[in-house]
Amino acid sequence: MTPQKAERTFYPGYQVMQPIDPQWAWSEYVPTEAQPWNRRAAAHLFRRAGFGASATKLDEAIKQAPVDAVRKLVSEDANSTNFETQADALARTVIAGGDPKQLAAAWVYRLLYTPAQLLEKTTLFWHGHFATGAEKVQDAEVMWAQNQLLRENALGEFEPLVQAISRDPAMLVYLDSATNRKAHPNENYARELMELFCLGEGNYNEKDVQQLARCFTGWEIRNKKFRKNSYQHDNDAKQLLGKSGDFDGEDAVRIVLEQDALPYFIVGKLVRYFVFDEPLAARELLKPLADQFRSGGLKIGPIVARILSSNLFFSEHALARKVRSPIELAIGFLRALEGTTNTVRLADNLTKLGHGLFYPPNVKGWDGGRAWINSSTLLGRANLVRDILNHESTKFAAGSLDAYVRSQKLDSPQSIVGWFSDLLLAVPLAPAIETQFVKLLDSLPKENQLREVLHTMSTLPEFQLL
Repeated sequence: MTPQKAERTFYPGYQVMQPIDPQWAWSEYVPTEAQPWNRRAAAHLFRRAGFGASATKLDEAIKQAPVDAVRKLVSEDANSTNFETQADALARTVIAGGDPKQLAAAWVYRLLYTPAQLLEKTTLFWHGHFATGAEKVQDAEVMWAQNQLLRENALGEFEPLVQAISRDPAMLVYLDSATNRKAHPNENYARELMELFCLGEGNYNEKDVQQLARCFTGWEIRNKKFRKNSYQHDNDAKQLLGKSGDFDGEDAVRIVLEQDALPYFIVGKLVRYFVFDEPLAARELLKPLADQFRSGGLKIGPIVARILSSNLFFSEHALARKVRSPIELAIGFLRALEGTTNTVRLADNLTKLGHGLFYPPNVKGWDGGRAWINSSTLLGRANLVRDILNHESTKFAAGSLDAYVRSQKLDSPQSIVGWFSDLLLAVPLAPAIETQFVKLLDSLPKENQLREVLHTMSTLPEFQLL
């Protein structure tokens, strides 16, 4: 018996979402009887702030106050263990091979094993924000250097991050800024800096693009390193976003970051990434975060912490209001069940589903949200889970799936189905669907019943939500 996949839409009730009080939204979440701090709430936090967590880790988290659990996620450091050494060694091996396509496996290793999940999740956000594709850059070393740059600044200050990405060799190649000369200023990076990276459409004009491009003239790469060629820099006065002067690239970045649109644009993208896919958050809702971002020196970490510990984050407006990306689906599935697998194979399968690390579809990155879902990708996502479950390299807590589930001391089919649901689903199964899963578990041969139940669960609409 296969549980019926009833016609259920994503984001139930989202179309009638009412205006939200900003003060309430960003105030610290305090558990109540109606909104308890329990394993399911903690699982929501770990799926959004990272990729997922085991039952043991969730039970540890709920012994703390929610705000303390968030603080711990923000402060976790991959360098505090030997993980960083292992991850770097793997990356160096890939770089030595010279094939940027193999870098994805090195990053999947980090996603799967990092002790600092929020840092890695935010690095993934910046990879989509400052999207750079290896198909054009074609250099594993400089692509990995950019990845490390994003990681080092992921929860730090925004201005140093933008200044660094503006000088980054991979970005310079990707947006044709490595050949930006005063006689022929290239406008690609100037346009994307304002439109995609900092301000958004409607907050600059074509003259600003032209003038900003002049500021970056003379920036180039030698021996895979950034350098300024003073002979190719336009030293004449520029008129940029209402200011005049002989600006260079660093000056220009600072002027862009001073614009009123900047904090709203960045916190809006962070809210979409961590809280809900749609609709776009209203300016009034974003104002407290934008004000904090500006007054706090454009520090990223405190904004992320406030979002993750807020009333809004733990409310019905956020729960199950995001579609899992392929990475969130696969890595979350494995981390929730203490799973490990072949990272090269997993990276390849993620690429087939349109989430190839280091290969974003274009300079806008991945659209996300509903764009992840269609009839073809739904089948592909279920096949991805099937492949993980059936591959000989996959282990759960270093053993078989059966042994792992037995170790949890679950004494009935109902408790097993409920345990899977708590760990893997953003919303509980409807009672009728849960009953069908219990019957399915009872009806299957013992040797493959758990894998079949998990694979069938992965086909449900509920499984696609984060």
